[in-house]
Amino acid sequence: MGKHRSVSMMDVARHAGVSAQTVSRVANGSDAVRPEMRERVQRSMDALGYRPNSAARMLKRGRFGSIGLVMFRVAGTGNLATLEGLSKAALEHRYALTLTEMPRDRDQSLEEAARIMSNLPVDAAIINVNYRTPDFETFSPHPNLKTVIIAPAAQPNCTTVGIDQRAAAREVTEHLLGLGHRTVHFISGPTASIPNRLRCRGWMETLADHGAPCPKPTMGNGDWTADSGYIAGQQLALDPSCTAIYAANDALAYGAIEALRSAGKRVPEDVSVAGTDDSYDGVVPSNKLTSIRFDNHMKGRIAFQEALGADSIKEPHQVVVPAHLVVRGTTGPAPHR
Repeated sequence: MGKHRSVSMMDVARHAGVSAQTVSRVANGSDAVRPEMRERVQRSMDALGYRPNSAARMLKRGRFGSIGLVMFRVAGTGNLATLEGLSKAALEHRYALTLTEMPRDRDQSLEEAARIMSNLPVDAAIINVNYRTPDFETFSPHPNLKTVIIAPAAQPNCTTVGIDQRAAAREVTEHLLGLGHRTVHFISGPTASIPNRLRCRGWMETLADHGAPCPKPTMGNGDWTADSGYIAGQQLALDPSCTAIYAANDALAYGAIEALRSAGKRVPEDVSVAGTDDSYDGVVPSNKLTSIRFDNHMKGRIAFQEALGADSIKEPHQVVVPAHLVVRGTTGPAPHR
């Protein structure tokens, strides 16, 4: 049996009855081809099993057509929404995403994430980090690899894109204090989490601005789960002074509400509860939880655009994506006592 010959661009041109230049333009995603001609060439490519030579295209165009993405954790509503925003932006720009999750057996640092990306055929790297790595303040990107970090804090050497976590926490706390509550209790997520730290800071700052007492943050298991919120809610149900709770995410808030109701507390008549991220909207039927809504899709899109245009911006900068409060049925006026 003879050796199978790969299909060439000239083969496609002959099959479609067009010039090799037209085939080249279609293969490279050029807009200078009429839609009907593009479809004609694409049908010939599919019929012959033609696959463009990625290495040759890279040499000709000076880029790979792929953006690298390192996620320290893929699971989680916010991370998945960010990934969807990145994916849609890549599709619109005719780019591919090269995704890798940070291996648990590797050094959990920005430097290691950048090293992984530097060995892959990508034009730029996006690093999505949810907690402060040991080298967050000192990390410098590889000189030949454009790098953008998705994180809610500024980094001295890289452009960062993130949600304004402190402002979000301040808005929730202001909302609850404005309803007449003497103070607001905070249910904390993992203490190593950058978003959790910033939410906690925004909560504390707002209480201080209003001269309100600042209770110690309440923790369940120290994670983001509803079970952890339930444990924290059980603790707060025993505190007669607790009339308002701000939870670091919606799962914690829902867990706390279940614990309060199990203890005979009414929400919001006895205790108001607000969450963070509005991740249960469209997931829980008749969602009543007051929460701060994050546009993680937009965060992903902006991060992609920053990576794509990193050459045109010399100085690292911080892009802050705003959040907004969605008031529903779990917050109300402070009870009369």
